[in-house]
Amino acid sequence: MPILQSNTPETEDLKLEKSAASSIGSSGELSILKNPVLDKKVWSKLDIHILPIVAMFYLLSFLDRTNVANARVAGLQADLKMTNKQYSIALTVTYVPYILAELPSNLMLKDLISMLPTMLTLWGIVAMAQGLVRTYSGLLACRFFLGLLEGGLFPGIVLYLSYFYPRYKMALRVSTFFSAASLSGAFSGILAYGIIRMDGVGNRPGWSWIFILEGLFTLLFGFSSYFTLPRSIDTAWFLSNQEKEYVNAKLLEDSTNTDEDGFTWKEVIEALKLPQLWFLNIAFFLDGTILYALAYFTPSIIVGLGYTAAKAQLMSVPPFAVAFVVAMASSFISDRYRCRGIVCVVSSVFCAIGFAMFLGSNSTHVQYGSLFFSIPGTYTLAPTGSAWNSNNASPQTRRATVIAFGFIMTNCGGILATWLLGSLSPAPRYTEATIILLVFSIVCALFCAINLFYLRRQNMMKAEKRRTLRREEENPGLGDRSAWYIYNL
Repeated sequence: MPILQSNTPETEDLKLEKSAASSIGSSGELSILKNPVLDKKVWSKLDIHILPIVAMFYLLSFLDRTNVANARVAGLQADLKMTNKQYSIALTVTYVPYILAELPSNLMLKDLISMLPTMLTLWGIVAMAQGLVRTYSGLLACRFFLGLLEGGLFPGIVLYLSYFYPRYKMALRVSTFFSAASLSGAFSGILAYGIIRMDGVGNRPGWSWIFILEGLFTLLFGFSSYFTLPRSIDTAWFLSNQEKEYVNAKLLEDSTNTDEDGFTWKEVIEALKLPQLWFLNIAFFLDGTILYALAYFTPSIIVGLGYTAAKAQLMSVPPFAVAFVVAMASSFISDRYRCRGIVCVVSSVFCAIGFAMFLGSNSTHVQYGSLFFSIPGTYTLAPTGSAWNSNNASPQTRRATVIAFGFIMTNCGGILATWLLGSLSPAPRYTEATIILLVFSIVCALFCAINLFYLRRQNMMKAEKRRTLRREEENPGLGDRSAWYIYNL
């Protein structure tokens, strides 16, 4: 197996590791590189220099997309004279270009890493513009361009991280940046509580300052990331040559295909033939509906429980803070024990418990408490499922396609969510919507379980094939269908 070369002499340890990386053990499995000291050092460096940046990317993305929920409670809907239906339309308008942009941007990301900072910078400008609108049509225009510019960010970050981390280290990293979404829910409430007190400053209402100040920070952070986000392992200034070689060796060890030459439509089609793509796509659509329903309507739900608008901003913080802790702990477990499927199933069950509590009780305390099940459940399922999805497709274009379609389905669920609670199910009980979300949680758990059993069966068949076939006898270009590509469970 080829190893990327550096200009410095190799240490004896690294030579041994490279030899191990190219060997096949007696059981037919790839040998594992062993260097605990170097291993700890390189992943710590990557975590310190990359994860905070991409986590902030997604925090700002989710904040700028969902802070409209806080602005609504603070008076946006009343000032622009919007009906509930018009509010749902404004949210839907965000998702149409968002979905259309995901696959193209993800397929281009291999050659255009600078797309990530550019997307962030431009949507920061649009996010600020939302605070200047005075008409409903102006808000619609801003929401459209916000969705267009944010489209592809989440799958793009997942794909970007796959350039730096092997599959078995992805779940915790994906959850680290995705958990920023739950943090954005917490921060959004805190920030909105403080910012709306600027009502009247510059002759602008308090809700407009939510958009202006949060958008300004996005703009500044996006510009700075041009200089802080490394493009690849080989251009990571914080790694030594030995460390770069070690990471490249680990990435090669983790992959069965390293020779793909750019984008090919053949691999896009091959990705669409994967059963695991469709099992998880159904789950992603269902979870996307749940996630965005809670992201966009939690402040409104809390207002419906009898709290004032200002108090509702603060009351929305604790469930999202708990979601962050639960998502991080679950991601550590799924990485450590390679049990992504089980975590996804349990997370879906937590969502079901939360919606059952909300539906079955008239107590405002129980209904508020239900958010501590449904919000952590959906905010744990999404990152773990995303890592699971990216773990089980290869080579590059096939993986990029699988990741992008997963998020397309998630955001299609977002469109449904805007109508479920926006206009089709009346506040404060949202009875019809709650029943649908409860059913979605149960069906989501079912499809995650189906995917788990399917991948387990495939691994058993591959193990049997490795007993009768030598690796050099296998046809090239199989990607994840190779007998030596072990699916993550």
